[in-house]
Amino acid sequence: FGTSLPRASFQIRRISPWSVLKVSLVFYFCMMLVILVGFAILYSVLSAAGILDSVAELLTGVGFGDPEGNFEFDTGYIFRTLLLIGLVSTGLWAAFTVFLAFLYNLIADLLGGIEVTLVEKR
Repeated sequence: FGTSLPRASFQIRRISPWSVLKVSLVFYFCMMLVILVGFAILYSVLSAAGILDSVAELLTGVGFGDPEGNFEFDTGYIFRTLLLIGLVSTGLWAAFTVFLAFLYNLIADLLGGIEVTLVEKR
């Protein structure tokens, strides 16, 4: 154990907000797609099991629905709304992440950034 591995120390003093925006938009968009696919799978399982029909009957009995008293789930409306919410959320989270990059840059100017030590692997 007498040999020491070569080390290099670096400081991360600035993070490019443009690169943060690009990466965060792709990341949050992929997360939105994963969540939408998960909801679609859950919706199809609940529909195949008849649970959505039971809930629709319950809601009809409580008084929800059209003037004739029938309630049914509008799949297209549900998923269009979820897509719109996902796209707005993607934009908001990406903007928040860019704000954090700007904030990091301001703090790094004051304190010197994050120091990273790299060690060569043998």
